[in-house]
Amino acid sequence: MKTNLIHHRNLNVQGLHIFYREAGPMEAPILLLLHGYPTSSHMFRHLIPILATRYHVIAPDLPGFGYSDAPDRIEFTYTFNNLAKTMQSFINALNLQRFALYVFDYGAPTGYRLALSNPEKITGIISQNGNAYTEGLGPDWSPIQKYWKDDTQANRDALRGFVTLEGTKFQYLSGVTDTSLVAPESYTLDQYFLDRRGSDEIQLDLLRDYKNNIALYPQFQEYFRTYQPKLLAVWGNKDPFFLPAGAEAYKRDIPDALVKFYDTGHFALETHVDEIGAAILAFMDSVPR
Repeated sequence: MKTNLIHHRNLNVQGLHIFYREAGPMEAPILLLLHGYPTSSHMFRHLIPILATRYHVIAPDLPGFGYSDAPDRIEFTYTFNNLAKTMQSFINALNLQRFALYVFDYGAPTGYRLALSNPEKITGIISQNGNAYTEGLGPDWSPIQKYWKDDTQANRDALRGFVTLEGTKFQYLSGVTDTSLVAPESYTLDQYFLDRRGSDEIQLDLLRDYKNNIALYPQFQEYFRTYQPKLLAVWGNKDPFFLPAGAEAYKRDIPDALVKFYDTGHFALETHVDEIGAAILAFMDSVPR
């Protein structure tokens, strides 16, 4: 029987329908994949079959993203603390006792909050352009940092380019040598969800709240130093948002961390999924069960 078929499921979590993809042997060690902005678990569509040959893979869509519910901002406060609380309820509902984390972009501050709250559950960490160090923040954060310092409507409106098709394509294509490798349905699907009524304001709320992730960097780093989790950083080295220095910085707190760079941009799986998948499978051999 094939075990790497991907099942598409929904789970009611705190009154929200959370969509997730699941594959692999039910008795195998678990890998929890957390996506980032502006995407969803769709970003793992090619990685999941690779990992599911040996692992039980679970990849949810965060609230406000993909096929999960996107409640109105009046009903759900879009902060990373709340995203993490929902994911905490998600892992509780699935009774996940031990799992390795794959974190990308927004998945990093969400997943690292889970690690702080559940250190006993985390067997290992794969960070794919998932930042936890200030030196990893690239120059493209400048207009967002301006908004953090001066929370005005004008500075908020200046960020609306991030939620346009042009902004989404930039995230996918910037730093990619051969853009023909990037499937157009990737950014087209993301943009479909970004174009939903109210989605722009949801995403601008999260951009505003990202400053609170940086305030937590010292706590994330203390977690790394204290627990010394097995960690693999797989990084597109031409990512304009999260620089290679952010990947190298993990070794400061986890000297045994593995850091691998790939000649590509932010969405490294679009161009290097086979190489990254092989690196993860090799890394997972060293991760406790």
